[in-house]
Amino acid sequence: MPGHGITCLITDDLELRALNRKFLRKDYPTDILSFPASNEIAISLDRAAAQAAAYGHSVEEELRILMLHGLLHLSGMDHEIDAGEMARAEARWRKRLKLPPGLVERTGA
Repeated sequence: MPGHGITCLITDDLELRALNRKFLRKDYPTDILSFPASNEIAISLDRAAAQAAAYGHSVEEELRILMLHGLLHLSGMDHEIDAGEMARAEARWRKRLKLPPGLVERTGA
């Protein structure tokens, strides 16, 4: 990731569902997908808006939370298998960036 650009696609549930189905064989929309091989993340604005409303903060804050989460995945972290390493990194960055609770913290993953 250092020295390389990052592409962030902000789109809708329909496109995230198609990407999730194509790459992960999961037929539902998701809030964010990360593609480390190409340094890309894709975010559903529909999911971001719903999550922002559910957690009581702005859509812009939710987009920042999702971008941070995606960047951590692009750096090689994986909260599903790392024994809390990504959660701790996300918490440190959220504090530095003054962001509300992040994805890993909210899901307890």
